Amino acid sequence: MSFTHIGLTGGIASGKSCVAELWHAHGATIIDSDTLAHRALEPGTATHRDVVQTFGQNIVNANGTINRRALGEIVFNDTARRQALNSIVHPVVRSAWKRELAAATGIVAVVIPLLFEVGAETEFDCVVVVGCRELTQLARLTAKGLTEAQARARIRAQLPVQEKMDRADFVIWNDGSRAGLDRQAEIVWTKIKER
Repeated sequence: MSFTHIGLTGGIASGKSCVAELWHAHGATIIDSDTLAHRALEPGTATHRDVVQTFGQNIVNANGTINRRALGEIVFNDTARRQALNSIVHPVVRSAWKRELAAATGIVAVVIPLLFEVGAETEFDCVVVVGCRELTQLARLTAKGLTEAQARARIRAQLPVQEKMDRADFVIWNDGSRAGLDRQAEIVWTKIKER
């Protein structure tokens, strides 16, 4: 069986985008669900309208875009509100990446942070998880401007990294140098190409 459709997932701030960039340089088509979510939330879309109706005008910037930090403060501190947001955004994003996946040729990696959480693993020939320690996630998230409490809330909103790794076909452990990450990503890429 050949691996042409890859689900690429992992914990927040684990290095999924770095792996995707490296594989793209090797010829893979990359579909990023975060990019699709941003597109789905652009002003004028039905998703934007539904999110604003659900969460109020306080999450809207002066230019009409969604203030993602304000929305994050709401949803990462309230499970029910996060589920409400997910029920609006996830189906739209899933439809978008499924369309792009169906149209693409060659090896395609779809980056989906919540791949297992939304039950999308069965859509792929294999699943690759990028993981790291929680301390590393915290350091990377706080370096991006989140407080430790905000970072912990975002980590808690996902399945534990160990559970994701246990369910993966391939694991890339990104707790060290960029060179180490690149080496592991190359090894996994070679195995995928050989299938």
